[in-house]
Amino acid sequence: MSDVFVGQLLAGKHAFVTGGTSGINLGIARRLAQAGARLSVLGRNAERGQRAVQALQEAGGVAAFHQADVREYPAVEQALREAVERWGRLDILVNGAAGNFPAPVLGMSSKGFRAVVDIDLVGTFNSCRAGFEYLQQPGAVVVNVSAPQAFAPAPFQAHVCAAKAGVDMLTRVLAMEWGGAGVRVNAITPGPIAGTEGMERLAGSPEEAARVAGTVPLGRLGTVQDVAEAVLFLVSPAASFITGAVLVCDGGWSLGGLGRLVPGG
Repeated sequence: MSDVFVGQLLAGKHAFVTGGTSGINLGIARRLAQAGARLSVLGRNAERGQRAVQALQEAGGVAAFHQADVREYPAVEQALREAVERWGRLDILVNGAAGNFPAPVLGMSSKGFRAVVDIDLVGTFNSCRAGFEYLQQPGAVVVNVSAPQAFAPAPFQAHVCAAKAGVDMLTRVLAMEWGGAGVRVNAITPGPIAGTEGMERLAGSPEEAARVAGTVPLGRLGTVQDVAEAVLFLVSPAASFITGAVLVCDGGWSLGGLGRLVPGG
């Protein structure tokens, strides 16, 4: 979406982004800031959080960092309360905090499986549940960051498949329950995105990146900007009658299944 058209699309609005200190989520936060929103980014690492705030300010945004672990409901609740006290309202909630590591089921501990489910699924629930108090107004929007593993099984990704499938279903249920309060709830599903930690794990060499790009029907890897633009659409008035949707932003990559996630596959 061109900046010529974006202007002050989100002027006066406050967006809260979990996991917003790096990668795709920081890119989303940057794009929302460019559209005029005031940003709150939440993460566990204070140093990374301050770097994110600096990056958002350098992009012309107004931002603040809140340190918390999305798995801890009281901490998320407090962070949201402080953010609303700072900005006076909450209009947009983006749930992007996530965890992942490649491992077969027999090479994964119960603790490791639980860690990813707690961050991705329970963390999304926590911020949604704590945020509703401030979101319940016409025009408020929640965007949950999902993954193709939610609907396409992938080896070495049982924990992510289970967690993100839960995120997609939670998205739909919240859309049904919260629509009467004027709150829209949707999800975004990024595919292989260049320059991200996830892509480094999937394809750490130029040769592997080229191999993955060759499996994308559009013939290239996605960019952080691709995902940020899709989120900007979902939170904008242009999507005012869209709720309960899972928007796949992967260049068609998941259409062929995710068996090729196996290195060299």
